[in-house]
Amino acid sequence: MPLDFGPLSLDLQEKYMERLQASRTNASDYSFANIWGWAEEYGLQWAWETDLVWIRQTRPEKRLWAPVGPWASVDWSRRLLPHLDGGAKMIRVPEALKTRFQSVLGDRIRSEDAREHWDYLYQVDELVALKGNRFHKKKNLLKQFRKKYDYRFQPMSPEIIDMALEMQEEWCLWRDCEASETLAAENRAITRVFQHWKTLTHLIGGALMVEETPVAYTVAEALTDDTLVIHFEKGCTGFKGVYQAVNQLFLENEADGFTLVNREQDLGDQGLRKAKESYNPVDYVKKYTVSSG
Repeated sequence: MPLDFGPLSLDLQEKYMERLQASRTNASDYSFANIWGWAEEYGLQWAWETDLVWIRQTRPEKRLWAPVGPWASVDWSRRLLPHLDGGAKMIRVPEALKTRFQSVLGDRIRSEDAREHWDYLYQVDELVALKGNRFHKKKNLLKQFRKKYDYRFQPMSPEIIDMALEMQEEWCLWRDCEASETLAAENRAITRVFQHWKTLTHLIGGALMVEETPVAYTVAEALTDDTLVIHFEKGCTGFKGVYQAVNQLFLENEADGFTLVNREQDLGDQGLRKAKESYNPVDYVKKYTVSSG
C-alpha cells in the first residue's frame, strides 16, 4: 500500500518519540527537534503506519530516510522492498538497521557508506574532565577563558532564548550567512527551534554569559536514556576559548545522567571533521545509503 505522506505536526511529538525509543537508535537525524527544525529546509514529511513512521525529504530531491519504530520486530522482507522500486534510495540509514536489512534480504539490497553522515560519539565524563595529553590543548584554552573572563553558565529560559536569538543574528552577520546557503539554512533551522522551544519537550540548553551578555549557547536534546545530542553550538570567536568553555560547562551543568554525547555529523566538511576528531570520539553512529540490488 502506498504511503500517505503529510506535514510534520507538533501534536504527534510524543507518539513519534515513543516510536523513536522503540528503534533503540542514537542517530541524531531522527530526534524530533532535528526533523522539526530542518523540516522546511528539506521539505520533510512523514507517513504513519501501525508500527512505523516513515520519513521522506522532498528537497533538493525526494529521498526516503530510515523508518522509525521497533526495528527488531518488523518483517523487512515484506515491508522494505516495495519502497525501493524504480531506483529509489533510502538515506541516513544507521548501521544497526542496515545490518537487519542485509540479514533478511541479502543481495536483494545494496548499501553504500555515507561517511559524511556519521555521527560522532563522546564520553560525557571525558569532555567534562578533559584529562590527559589527548585533551591538553582543549583544557589549556578552557583555562585561558576561565582566567580572563568573568563568566557564568545560564540554563535556557525565555529571556536567554531572546538573547541567544540576538547573538545568532550577530553571528550570522559576522559569518555572512546570506552568502552561504548552508549557513542560511542552518540559521533558519535554529530560529525555528528557538521559536518552538516551549513545545519541543525534550530540549535542553544554556548560554555562556560574560558581563550579562551571551557569548555562546548550546541547544541539545535527550536522544535516549543515556545519550544527549547537541544540535547547535555557537560562540563569539572574539572570546578565546569560548567553544571549549561552552562545551565543557554545558555538559558539566546539564548532562547529569547521560554517559554519551552525540555531536552530529561533519557533512563532509574537512575542517569540521578535524574539529570533531580533535575531541577524541569513542565511537561513531555509522550510516549508509540503501537501494535495491
